[in-house]
Amino acid sequence: MDVAFHVGDIAAAVTSGRTDAVSVARAALARIDAYAAIQPAVWITRIADADVLAYARRVDARIAAGEVLPLAGVPFATKDNIDLAGVPTTAACPDFAYTPTISAEVVERLITAGAIPMGKTNLDQFATGLNGTRSPYGAPACVFNRAYVSGGSSSGSAVAVAAGLVAFALGTDTAGSGRVPAAFNGLIGMKPTKGRWSTTGLVPACRTLDCITVLAHTIADARAIDAVVAGFDRTDAYSRPREDRLVATRRIGVPAPAQRIFLGDSTAARLYEQAMATLAADGAELIEVDMAPLREAAMLLYGGPWVAERTAAALPLLDTRPEAIDPIVRAIMEAGRSVSGVDVFEGQYRLAALQRIADAMWQDIDLLALPTTPTIYRIAEMRAAPIALNSNLGLYTNFVNLLDMAALALPAGWRDNGTGVGITLIAPAWTDQGLLDAGEAYLAAAALPPPPPLNIEDNMETVKLAVVGAHLEGMPLHWQLTSREARLVSATTTAPTYRLYAMANSTPPKPALIHVGEEDGAAIAVEVYELDVAAFGSFVVEVPAPLAIGSVTLADGSTVKGFVAEPRAIVGAEDITALGGWRAYIATLPRPGGS
Repeated sequence: MDVAFHVGDIAAAVTSGRTDAVSVARAALARIDAYAAIQPAVWITRIADADVLAYARRVDARIAAGEVLPLAGVPFATKDNIDLAGVPTTAACPDFAYTPTISAEVVERLITAGAIPMGKTNLDQFATGLNGTRSPYGAPACVFNRAYVSGGSSSGSAVAVAAGLVAFALGTDTAGSGRVPAAFNGLIGMKPTKGRWSTTGLVPACRTLDCITVLAHTIADARAIDAVVAGFDRTDAYSRPREDRLVATRRIGVPAPAQRIFLGDSTAARLYEQAMATLAADGAELIEVDMAPLREAAMLLYGGPWVAERTAAALPLLDTRPEAIDPIVRAIMEAGRSVSGVDVFEGQYRLAALQRIADAMWQDIDLLALPTTPTIYRIAEMRAAPIALNSNLGLYTNFVNLLDMAALALPAGWRDNGTGVGITLIAPAWTDQGLLDAGEAYLAAAALPPPPPLNIEDNMETVKLAVVGAHLEGMPLHWQLTSREARLVSATTTAPTYRLYAMANSTPPKPALIHVGEEDGAAIAVEVYELDVAAFGSFVVEVPAPLAIGSVTLADGSTVKGFVAEPRAIVGAEDITALGGWRAYIATLPRPGGS
């Protein structure tokens, strides 16, 4: 991705004559063609090259005529549940497809502003899912590690932007579909207030909750799109007159420690804590909030009467050709048939009570700062447990639209496997501009490292392993690493929470690393190596009891796999913690043949 490939840069270059829209379009088409060999599942329908260039020529003619176009020549993608005139809308269900004669209101506004549509992107069918694997057109994968899900349902849109194919893309967000893929692919995901952007021309998932969203690389890009598409649309029954409310950033709500759930993803937990420290560094107060009412609201989306809205969205197809619908999506939609009118009203009553609790929360805080997701999953894992794992991804997202909030997903860093970790800023309705301001300030202060390189080849997945004793370089078992082509990543220390023992009667001599906590622990020298997964598995098989492979926390707070020990390992052992590491201990031993 060229860092200059941003909305404002392109529009300025085309407007000034430094380039033209046709040249920009040709370059985008070339990128799309090249990436198609890597991820063919990004697009459902690509616009013919000749038609793309016709759009571009019209932009150039308008510029030559003196028009001012805020998005002049900017290539974009549209999620394929949003209408583009003359191009089929499928919602990732071929039997549902139709060809609209007019574009969705937001698409029309973008094209009028000079943006150039490149095609329709893949999605979880009928926008029902947060993972990106529920489509007959394939599963777009995270651009940084294609073993992992891209996030959904706006999967293709996120990949198209993160891979540098287009400058921005439209997604949708009912339960987190524009925020989850933003997190996994290192993007900005703006979920506007319900009704701020028109949903005319959108295939509904839950019509009362749906939002069209933008996925972009920068806050400035998201702001530019909002400036063009936000505004009242009289043809949309759920459109609302635009408001803009200020949002302060002095009191930031965070989950109580017991409610910070990361499902074992220690890197996501660590990066979230770092992000919160960044927000607090400018003087903001972090205030713990009770997530229970928000999570109860979230349960209404799939465990309450709102599931019937998904049934309504595809009822004719569900009645006549149910086999045309993805089995997981179909099961969700079928569940809505059993929702009664009484259920609907009872759900509305409970949501109203929860809305009161949420409204009261804003008296104590200015905005929420939450993890976007607790973790990420491999595509194979998601397919093996599609309901449970998908539900996990919505832990921090599902309540937002039900409780009429605005949200902005932001990058927070990267896992060792390359996948993105994100946070989301959430505030009351109509604070969209304030959230963009807050997000901009956060990113400036966070100074995040650049994203990893795109996963172009089928790279082997790797594991980092901390060794503390006989496997250190120059020690007698180091060959077990070199024979597996392990690569030294760093020489560092553990967190100051361990003690080190020289085990008794061990040949060759080996240490036992024991976690004891901060009061009694110390930092112990380790070397961290990287192995591919298969090599790591074969290494683990050879580890003898009472040693084992577990998780070791390093000095920087990150967690890697490493040697740990059973309690019996320290029976008769010598405590050598004060020496700081195994090498120092070995240096104290008499050398063979010495006096």
